[in-house]
Amino acid sequence: MPYAAVLTGYGSPETLVWSQVTLPTPGPGQIRMRVHAAGVGPTDLKIRRGDLREVFPVPDPAVLGFEAAGTVDALGPGVTGVSPGDEVAAQLPTLGGYGEYALASAWAVKPGTVSWADAAALPASAEAAVGVLRQLGVSSGETLLVLGGAGSVGVIATQLAVAQGLTVFSATGPTDEQFVKDLGAIPVRYGSALLAQMRAHVEKVDAVFDAAGKGGLRDAVELAGGPARVITLADEHASDFGVALSEPTPDRAPDALEQTMPLLASGRLRLRAQRLLPMRDTPRRRTPSSKRARCTRSSF
Repeated sequence: MPYAAVLTGYGSPETLVWSQVTLPTPGPGQIRMRVHAAGVGPTDLKIRRGDLREVFPVPDPAVLGFEAAGTVDALGPGVTGVSPGDEVAAQLPTLGGYGEYALASAWAVKPGTVSWADAAALPASAEAAVGVLRQLGVSSGETLLVLGGAGSVGVIATQLAVAQGLTVFSATGPTDEQFVKDLGAIPVRYGSALLAQMRAHVEKVDAVFDAAGKGGLRDAVELAGGPARVITLADEHASDFGVALSEPTPDRAPDALEQTMPLLASGRLRLRAQRLLPMRDTPRRRTPSSKRARCTRSSF
């Protein structure tokens, strides 16, 4: 029987136990992959702590992981265009990435030039970045402010927006200023001086993408001339400012992985540096809680 890091209760990383689980069987339209790497994101940490227990019930067995990359192992009925042995990456809306095997209903081929770590870290962040940019309706010539522009989602959103012909301002910390400059953005500092810094460059922006959820929405609404084109991924106070909270619905950006994987393979898209941790050691390792760096479980 295969193994997975099973969530045995809410709390610290020690609630994840490396345990035997039943080998999953792919249903219609699904593939089963032998996982080589699984991305670890902020939502995984919130689920593990129990922060989302009222709105996001976990499956049984509770194997976390919204994204993974691996080798196709088996095909469900009706699956075409992929074969056992193919290397793929997938977003996993129903979880399951923290295991030796996972089921996926949508996937993209992993080019040979893309590492397993990058392939596993791309799906969820790419879906959020592409999806919110579409919801904002940004277009060439416009000005976009990205709050958390150096985080895993913000990095992708920044590069896609710059490539689309937007002027991008990136609110970030001092250690990431050169990094976001290299991505083509204009860095500004998070904090009480954000509005003043932005006004030193422009009087207003066309849209704001809050990729971090760590404050700044009041200034964002003022800069955008209202909340209509301000969207946050995670700020719990969004409704206080009339700001929309974007959630990962199936129709937000189902093609995001297909769109961004070729960019990653060609070097036209960069990700944050990866931290690789052995999957079987998940209970003994503390996962970074910051969105600045992605963590990838790998190397069974």
